[in-house]
Amino acid sequence: MTTKLTGDDLETALNERGLPSEGTADEKRAAVAKFDADVAAADASTNPSETRLDEDTSKPSTTAPGDGPADTTDPTEIASTVSPDKAAAAAAGHGTVNGVVPVTQTVAERDTSNDRVETYAAKRPDGTEVQVERNVETGATRLI
Repeated sequence: MTTKLTGDDLETALNERGLPSEGTADEKRAAVAKFDADVAAADASTNPSETRLDEDTSKPSTTAPGDGPADTTDPTEIASTVSPDKAAAAAAGHGTVNGVVPVTQTVAERDTSNDRVETYAAKRPDGTEVQVERNVETGATRLI
């Protein structure tokens, strides 16, 4: 639970946040609370919802909560390690630095004419029988 700001503590909080000191004590406390909530919301919005590889090697990579620095939520991204700019990161006050960048590489189309394919009967959860085709080479499975 937070302490209710009063007197000098309230004025100090206003000054630290660059807020005007006019108004009643309740209005001042509301202004401090709104400012703090806005800052917290802005901080929360800097967390991306997905993780992508980052080209900037002078600071830490930006990741979604729970992801690691070399993670990516894009299955088509290919990563490569590089020598990061540790001096620039240290000068900016970062304790870690991004050392993984995306690689622009195309994946060649593969010849599927010789793939082994198996077909079998399976039952759905409701008991309906279906035919399943599975490509043994790629693991791709589909209902036919």
